[in-house]
Amino acid sequence: MTAPPSGRARARVLPPAPRRAAVTMLLFTAALYLFEAIDQASGGMVDAAAAIYPRDTSGLTGILTAPLLHVGYVHLAANTLPFLLFGFLAMSGGIGQWFAVTATIWVISGVGVWLISPAAVLGASGIVFGWFVFLLARGFYARNGRQIALAVVLFLIWGSLLWGVLPSDPRVSWQAHLFGALGGLVAASWVAKADRRPAPTLGA
Repeated sequence: MTAPPSGRARARVLPPAPRRAAVTMLLFTAALYLFEAIDQASGGMVDAAAAIYPRDTSGLTGILTAPLLHVGYVHLAANTLPFLLFGFLAMSGGIGQWFAVTATIWVISGVGVWLISPAAVLGASGIVFGWFVFLLARGFYARNGRQIALAVVLFLIWGSLLWGVLPSDPRVSWQAHLFGALGGLVAASWVAKADRRPAPTLGA
């Protein structure tokens, strides 16, 4: 007997454990608000230590920490709804896949910012853009009708976000958005390839 092809099993639009996925995203978001509260109490010292400082070796650690901090509560509030929604939907392949997708986006966005940004950067918007583009692209890579339908709905509602990959407001890091989006494309491609691989034979 063989297991069903993994691509068929994983081509979902909602997480297999939606309650756990929702709790994970709520806790993750609560952590962002906690970090912001700590930064406010420190007078901005946490932000100063956590930012990505472009082309400065001391700023490389910011690739890991910058998405966890924001430039005030207004900045964080602007990211909160898409962060919750896109992060939840990106868990449709399971929590393990979600960690891998998120790590891919996180690193590609951070490295891109470190390479070309003209100023220090904080915030989770690169992750938000990465999850969004991942959700838009994966169905087309996988040729899955349900995921494509979800991508169309998300694009109709949130498509204007994509303008954020272009230079506009100098206070906003389009570099984080652009490289986060590229990370989402990379993640969507490898997820689709992994899901198309035949499942291992369990017996005959």
